[in-house]
Amino acid sequence: MWRGIIGHDRIVERFGRAVARGRLASTFLFVGPSGIGKRTLARELAHVLLCPHRAAGGLVPCDRCSSCRQFQSGMHPDLHEISLPAGASKIPLDSLIGSRENRMREGLCYQISLKPFLGVRKIAIIQDADYFNLEGANSLLKTLEQPPGNSIIILISHSLDRQLITIRSRSQILRFEPLQDKEVGAILTERKLIDDPVRAAKLASHSGGSVQQALELAGDDMLNFRAQFFQSLAIRPLRNVPLSKQMAEFIDAAGKEAPPRRTRLKWLMACAAEFYRELARAICGAEPSSDELLKITIQAALTFKGWELDSVLAAAELCLDSTERVDRNANQALIIEAWLDELSRMLTPPPALVVK
Repeated sequence: MWRGIIGHDRIVERFGRAVARGRLASTFLFVGPSGIGKRTLARELAHVLLCPHRAAGGLVPCDRCSSCRQFQSGMHPDLHEISLPAGASKIPLDSLIGSRENRMREGLCYQISLKPFLGVRKIAIIQDADYFNLEGANSLLKTLEQPPGNSIIILISHSLDRQLITIRSRSQILRFEPLQDKEVGAILTERKLIDDPVRAAKLASHSGGSVQQALELAGDDMLNFRAQFFQSLAIRPLRNVPLSKQMAEFIDAAGKEAPPRRTRLKWLMACAAEFYRELARAICGAEPSSDELLKITIQAALTFKGWELDSVLAAAELCLDSTERVDRNANQALIIEAWLDELSRMLTPPPALVVK
């Protein structure tokens, strides 16, 4: 374990070798599920690289110098971070290149172009890099094409498919794997996010390797609904009308504010993607998930005949793609209806192929 980072030793070792050789890239793309520590690792790496007193070629900051103290206070002048604002569907262009009145005289692309204030390096971390609009992505691309000397930009993403090919080609891509259940449980207890170790272990077993998902499931209503939702997805043919009503009631329970309602709908789509991915693995004969609930539900789903691997994989992809419609603030009732109709169409084989 490095600097409290659990579960990503391979990536830490890779950075250790790169730092020792003095061969760091100018742009990194961290790709992997949410809630597994990508941003935490990015910030710890920034801390190390901004410390002028760390051992040469090492990954341990001194934690005592002015640079370290400013980093720990969140006020380091050579570290710049942006993310998707609460309730927004895209990272504002202003965050990247400044307001309309001050284009390229403020914003992250401008800040990263300046000389370092304290040391020899500037670092930018872009959380939620899946949420650029086209103009923002192209503005960032100009910086990536001609990166300022001694600057490092870290993009944090859930999916490579959400990035422009030109951005991917100019980045060193690091793929982060989901955490092990025991690692999720350890984080929940060691960071006092969940007091009861037994409950932490139960949440971890349903988390899909994500601390964020474990915390989202911490309420009994979430765990209970997840079980009901999986059971509904396992039935063939998909019963759109009762499932749509079930989803709407669950989303309504989040209140009238749009952001928590969108969060719940995106969570449901992520759960569906998880279900169909696991079903595809089962069809291929892969080892079952360590998530006991998911394993049992997949076994129940396989008692229905006619699942086709290509259709199930397409359903998983549709679930991920549909989250973009949620982010665009489209009507949620229409999103649910269109999504379930498309799922049903994908998963219903032509009449001649139905196995009785």
